[in-house]
Amino acid sequence: MANNTNVLAQGMEITGTIKFSNDMIIDGKIDGEIISDKGKVTIGENARIKGDVKAGEVKMFGKVEGKIVSERCELKQNSELKGDIKTKKLQMEEGALLSGRMETGS
Repeated sequence: MANNTNVLAQGMEITGTIKFSNDMIIDGKIDGEIISDKGKVTIGENARIKGDVKAGEVKMFGKVEGKIVSERCELKQNSELKGDIKTKKLQMEEGALLSGRMETGS
């Protein structure tokens, strides 16, 4: 199948680890890890995540309490990250909140 996008809609809650290889949009609640070697995860405005996020690319509009590890990360306006971030490329919009340590570059 061609480039599938997985969706966890608002109102859905998952406890445990989520692993995927393509793209994923999360707008629900997750208590656990999100793991993808090269995939892209979009954390929607309604998303509430307690756990680490490891993906090729992370685009964040919602709230994460945990560590983010990625090749590229975007913290959009009104997003909140309570935890550390390790990424090669970081884009952070005005109004985004980061409470933790940041490591960028190679």
